[in-house]
Amino acid sequence: MDFTKLLALTILASIFVLGSANFYRDFDITWGDGRGKVLNNGELLTLSLDKASGSGFESKNDYLFGKIDMQLKLVPGNSAGTVTAYYLRSNESAWDEIDFEFLGNLSGDPYILHTNVFSQGKGNREQQFYLWFDPTADFHTYSLLWNPQRIIFSVDGTPIREFKNMESIGVAYPKNQPMRIHSSLWNADDWATRGGLVKTDWSKAPFTASYRNFNADACVWSNGASSCNSGSGSDSAWLSEQLDDTKQGRLKWVQQNYMIYNYCTDTKRFPQGLPAECAAN
Repeated sequence: MDFTKLLALTILASIFVLGSANFYRDFDITWGDGRGKVLNNGELLTLSLDKASGSGFESKNDYLFGKIDMQLKLVPGNSAGTVTAYYLRSNESAWDEIDFEFLGNLSGDPYILHTNVFSQGKGNREQQFYLWFDPTADFHTYSLLWNPQRIIFSVDGTPIREFKNMESIGVAYPKNQPMRIHSSLWNADDWATRGGLVKTDWSKAPFTASYRNFNADACVWSNGASSCNSGSGSDSAWLSEQLDDTKQGRLKWVQQNYMIYNYCTDTKRFPQGLPAECAAN
């Protein structure tokens, strides 16, 4: 192979590497004193929890709207008391936040996938689900579509929850504050498993969750401006994306068969009336 061809292949390879997800490039491990690790030349990230500490990471970029995918493999075996959180959050005192939280359980019992949406510091919009597979046996893709009209939570491409922008009826919606991607693995045995009845078994530590194949087709927010406003940095199709009939059917299937808690049906919690968005839905 002549030098010119070799140089061309080298340049193409470097472009490919730069264009693919890389945890060294896209994230910072923010706490855990070495319990968070980037491996395999940036293709894999692991977080660990032991009795002394958990660990966590956050994205280097801030985003204002996006379609964000991450593959996770959760803590196997007896994970009771542990929580693996994967979420978007802004840095304001009245913050916005979009949550996936995975509540550990005893071996053989299913994980609970806990979701929530905060707008201007107000949450209380929990929906919880069982999953239709073992999330500890292999990697699965957990996705957030966040655009000005709706937030869609998906698992392996199947939507499990939709939260629509209903500002027209006075419901706050996260649309003005850029958010970073965060994840953490931490001990929450005061509440996570059966309301705190089942405690963390530290003889099983360290507990480890793994991450790979991050992708963000998103508007990067930098110096008060969005990359989407400049006409670069994002394919804008997702900015107006909504659920088609097929995905509406999948959403209904999940909610009928796997939803175990919905704040919009909890009349005991809201004796003065359910939140406004519940009636609209």
